[in-house]
This record gives sequence, C-alpha cells and structure tokens, in this order.
Amino acid sequence: MQYHNITKDDMLNGDGLRVVLWVAGCGHACPGCHNPITWDENGGLPFDEAAKEEIFTELAKDYVSGVTFSGGDPLYPANREQVGALAREVHARFPEKTIWLYTGYRWEQIADLPFLDAIDVIVDGPFIESQKNTQLCWRGSANQRVIDVRRTRETGTVCLHENTDK
Repeated sequence: MQYHNITKDDMLNGDGLRVVLWVAGCGHACPGCHNPITWDENGGLPFDEAAKEEIFTELAKDYVSGVTFSGGDPLYPANREQVGALAREVHARFPEKTIWLYTGYRWEQIADLPFLDAIDVIVDGPFIESQKNTQLCWRGSANQRVIDVRRTRETGTVCLHENTDK
C-alpha cells in the first residue's frame, strides 16, 4: 500500500481531533474530487513500519479521538488487505479510540468485508459534484452517508451516525 500523507490534529475528517492516513489509489475518479493526486495507486510513499509508528504515536495522545482512513480510497482493491490489518491492529491497541473510513463505495457494496468490525464509522458513496454541499458535516456531497457501522450491523439497516446533519 502507498500513502500520501499523515495529517495530525485534524478536525475535519471525523469526530474530535484525529490523525488521518491519506492512502494512494482510487478507481472512482469523481469529477470535482478534492484530492485527485491520490488516485494513482503507485503514487506517494510505501506504507511502512515508520509510518505505522507515526500513527500509533499520535493515537497514544489522550486528546486524540482516533484515526481516519481517507485518500484516495482505503477500500481500493489494492489497499484493502493492509487497511484491514491496520484497522484491526489500531482497534486492538487503542480500543478507546474510534476508527473512521471514507470510501467511494456504497455500504451495500462493501458490507461483507471481514475487517469492518474494527471500523466505527464509514462515510460512503462517491463525491457527486452536483450534490456538493459545504454545510454538511464530514461529507462533501448530499448523497454520501455517515454510517454508524456497529448499529448498522446490529439492526441490518443503515444507521446514520448520531451527529450527522441531514
């Protein structure tokens, strides 16, 4: 897996103060995407132990709420195995921290991925420029959903995160 950046003290990509891993690779190519440099799966840097430790160092801080996986698309096929392993490791080492994941896939396309039990919130769906709305919390276009993964799995229906603007 390749990545472009690790953002610290981020307040825009999930609830609370977060560390964000911006992975490389996306096949959606959404017109108006805010981060097209991340589309190339070979772009950026190799995700290695030093990058993982950088994330863990941030997560060890008591004021950091959790980690967010963004990009690119963390669920781009070439990323899934490593993102899944990293999510499980974060969940095991920092069970009090939340894990958010942004993807251009719809929940219905990815719900069966085995590592989603380690994810707390998924922001799903492609960015649609004609539905762009800068007033929405944690998402760029009105078609995207901020999904509470645990409640969704428990109920069998998509449950939105409680603090999401409609």
